Amino acid sequence: MADKYQDTVAKSQVTTDDEKVKAEVAKILADEMEANRTADVMKLLFNCIDLTTLKSTDSPQSVARFTERVNDFENEHGDLPPVAAICVYPNFAPVVRTVLDVTEVNIACVAGCFPSSQSFPEVKVAETALAVEGGADEIDIVMNLGNFLDGDWEEVCDEISELKHSCRDAHLKVILETGALKTAENIRAASILAMYSGADFIKTSTGKEYPGASLEAAYIMCQCIKEYYDQTGRMVGFKPAGGVSTTDEAIAYYTIVKHVLGEKWLDNEYFRIGASRLANNLLSDILGVETKFF
Repeated sequence: MADKYQDTVAKSQVTTDDEKVKAEVAKILADEMEANRTADVMKLLFNCIDLTTLKSTDSPQSVARFTERVNDFENEHGDLPPVAAICVYPNFAPVVRTVLDVTEVNIACVAGCFPSSQSFPEVKVAETALAVEGGADEIDIVMNLGNFLDGDWEEVCDEISELKHSCRDAHLKVILETGALKTAENIRAASILAMYSGADFIKTSTGKEYPGASLEAAYIMCQCIKEYYDQTGRMVGFKPAGGVSTTDEAIAYYTIVKHVLGEKWLDNEYFRIGASRLANNLLSDILGVETKFF
């Protein structure tokens, strides 16, 4: 019997040649990045940040203070756009929902037993549903890497579909953990499977156990998003995360997205950056003076 998962991935025309990807990324950045180093691009990037706190020491008080800074930002820098979302552990969704005053900022929660995705499927579904019930607008889950690397792609897709269902109206971001997948071939397959299973976004990394985002992974993922859009008409968002901390790094990802996907993807509905340190660095470059606001 034909394997529909293998067949779907095999039909993709996206390159799996790692050296070719590396060369293409280097060329795009050399040719196009400098033109994107503008104040408007920096403001847009700031508006695409998922401002994140995912520490073992997070508490209701610390998350409330973290959220208050986003409220304060609107009062002190009303001329600048806010961040796109505040990203927290699922048990803190009600805290952010209670404290957050800025209507344009979403509440994102990691769920599905982040960052390892190692637990019973029922636990992942329950955690996702509880996060949404607690006020999450967006859910970030990790693809089951063990099943993926074992070749049990049906199990991988079934789980993502089930978690998408338990999100109800919330958007689902699927983290591929590209630092663990390593090769262009694996990243391509994971991107395609996630999108066909209902992902609203595909995201590079957790920033926890493995190397974080890479420009090469971003290039492959964006190529997969483009191919999927050409085939289905559905726009899927892209989110690099894990180690994106400087303005230069953020502009490099913007450059890749712009080159591969075009202007339609360049807003926070379809482009996010998961970051805890980037906000202050971008803010410093936008304002022209070192700023530690968050």
